[in-house]
This record gives sequence, structure tokens and C-alpha cells, in this order.
Amino acid sequence: MAAAGFAFAVVAEGEGGARTGTIETPHGRVATPAFMPVGTQGTVKGLTPGEVAATGSAMVLANTYHLYLRPGHDLVAAAGGIHRFAGFNCPVLTDSGGFQAMSLGELARVTEEGAAFRSHIDGSRHLLTPELAMEVQLALGSDVAVTLDQCLPYPAPRAAVQDAADRTLRWAERALVAQRAALDRAGAPASTPAGAPASTPAGQWLFGIVQGGVFDELRVAAARAIVGLGFDGYAVGGLLVGESKAEMYAALEATVAELPAGRPRYLMGAGYPTDLVAGAARGVDLFDCVMPTRLARHGALLTSEGLVTVRNARFARDFGPPDPACDCPTCRTHSRAYLRHLFHASEVLGLRLATFHNLYYIQGLMRAIREAIAQKSLPALHERVLAVYGRSPAKRDPGPSVELW
Repeated sequence: MAAAGFAFAVVAEGEGGARTGTIETPHGRVATPAFMPVGTQGTVKGLTPGEVAATGSAMVLANTYHLYLRPGHDLVAAAGGIHRFAGFNCPVLTDSGGFQAMSLGELARVTEEGAAFRSHIDGSRHLLTPELAMEVQLALGSDVAVTLDQCLPYPAPRAAVQDAADRTLRWAERALVAQRAALDRAGAPASTPAGAPASTPAGQWLFGIVQGGVFDELRVAAARAIVGLGFDGYAVGGLLVGESKAEMYAALEATVAELPAGRPRYLMGAGYPTDLVAGAARGVDLFDCVMPTRLARHGALLTSEGLVTVRNARFARDFGPPDPACDCPTCRTHSRAYLRHLFHASEVLGLRLATFHNLYYIQGLMRAIREAIAQKSLPALHERVLAVYGRSPAKRDPGPSVELW
């Protein structure tokens, strides 16, 4: 892998640790805080790479576990890497497969060696080790890779959470050694040395993951240990798996307080509007979640009026735009009634239009967050978002029309 320049810089700081910044990669610049749409199979479901870019998305996430199983990382490498294979003309982050190992339930078993699992596709047996996770991500050619971690569901006993956090640390050490050795063999510099500015040329950035559940003292210890290994950035894992908002925000604060200011911070699995604003307020730089695209595929739109489920009968003769405050092509051209018709007719166009809108909405929110941080007005934006999305998406009815930004 050819050496290339990476850099992270903080541009502006707001109240309470919020900040804006830029991430430079060989495939482009990303303004932070940023939301990454999830391209599980090397595709953001329903959209072309050009359409994803047109939503304002500057970076995407691809899934190590799924691409390892199908079509295989060797095939993607032979095609020239994930950017050429999938047509992504933007930075790509790949996750490690740790969350997927947890979600497989009885199909997976974690040992010190790695996560042994049976494929959900054909039942074949595999062992995902920290070294294999790095081999796959290097073959995929992502701009940013993350270490293999052990993620636990909520609730989990403190002792089990401690074991998972300790194992995640040991796996992180193994991943770091494996990645540096592979980059050395390829003639590319290794990850940014500990203590050096986050601008050292490297073939691939590597983020270490902090686990620890909702136990603040475990989070602090895990963060300090991971930081001591000297990664290019840091991911906060093991949250948004069933814990309360109060528990999640407390654990996030405890973690971020231990992470270096000069490195990117990534909250894994966050995509609900209130979580994006709250995470940015606590100094998070990167987010990802399947939520906006998954909601869209079920006919649920993120709007300035809250969550609008256009499949519902009350929208059958609603000829207004999906979101009156939105200027995306979906809202400029089509009505709620038309989208409802498409979903009930099982037309693919319905989920495509809804997916584009939801990502456009989220990227508009991220721009508003960056502007609010720079203007030191993020708390006011947070209140406006809470007024619309304060309740959980599963219970939320469309609220009154509120101009969010």
C-alpha cells in the first residue's frame, strides 16, 4: 500500500468540549463532526456513490465482517481496493467485525484467540482474530481501520464487562503489531507514532476502540490503556446497545475526557438526531449508524416535524412535500401521498427517495452542528432538536412543525 498523507486538525472549539475540525485522507477532506452512512456490503443501500455524495456525505463506512464473507477481501483487493470496487470517491472507514460477532448471538463464541463464528450466509466456520481483521481491512484498502473488539449487549455483569475491556486492549496490541508489520512489508510507514502530531504519512490510519460498558471507572482505565498504545484515533464502542440515554452520555463523557485532543474521536453506532447533537457537544468527531437508511426502507422520514411514517393511511391524500423545510430533490419534486403509493406498491423508487432524503436531512443537521459550534450556539440547537426528537423513534409521533436550522 502506497504511503499517503493523513492529518487531523481542530478548527474551532465551542462550549463544553465541542469542536469542529478536518480530517485529511488520500481520498479527500472531511469536515467534522461528520456522519458516515453505512455501506455494509460496499453499498449504501438504494443509492449510487454519486447520490450518496450528493446528500452531503463526505465519508462512508464499510463492514469488515460482511465483505470478508462475501465477496471476500482478496477479490476486493484484486479489484484495486474498496474505493475502486465500489466506486467510492471519498474516504472509507471499515469497522472490525466485533459488533457483528456480538449480534450473531449463538452463532459466535469469543475466546482469547478471537471470535469464532458460523457464517450467517452458508453456515461455514470462521475465526476472526485481531490479525485477520487487520489483514481484511488492509486488503480492502480503507482509509481508516479499527481494531477488533469484544462488544457486549446491555445489561452485562461488571466482571464480564471488565474481561471484555481487557481482552479488547490485548487484541488492540495485537492488531497494532499486525498492521505495522504489514505496512512495513508493503513499504508504507506504519501508524502515527505515539506522541507525534496526527499528520504523519501512513498507508492506513488505525483507531483503537475503548470498551467498558456503562461503568465509568472501567471506561477511564480502558481509555488510558488504549491511548498509551498510540493509535491514530479512538473509537468509543459498546454504547447504544440498550442502555439509557443518561448512562450512555455519562460513559461517553468519562471516555472522551481521557482521549487526546489532537486525535479524532469516533462514537460507534450513533445516528439519531438527538444523539448526534449530544455526542458533538461532548467532543465527538465521527459518527455512523444504519438508522437513517433503515428507517427510510420502512417508509419513515426524518423531518423538521419529527419522524413521519409515510406508509400510514393518513398520508394517502397528503400532496404536500415530505418535509416542507427541506430542499432535497425528494421534497422539491414529490409528495407524501406519492411516497406512500410507492411503498404500498413495493416500488424500489420509494425507498431510494426516502433514503436520499434521510441522509440529506442528517447531513444538514451535521452542517448545522458545525456552524453552531463555531458560533458557540450548540446548546440552543440541541434544544430545538430535542423539541422535535426528544422521545425514542419507536414511540415518536410526528410533532408540530419546527424549523430546526
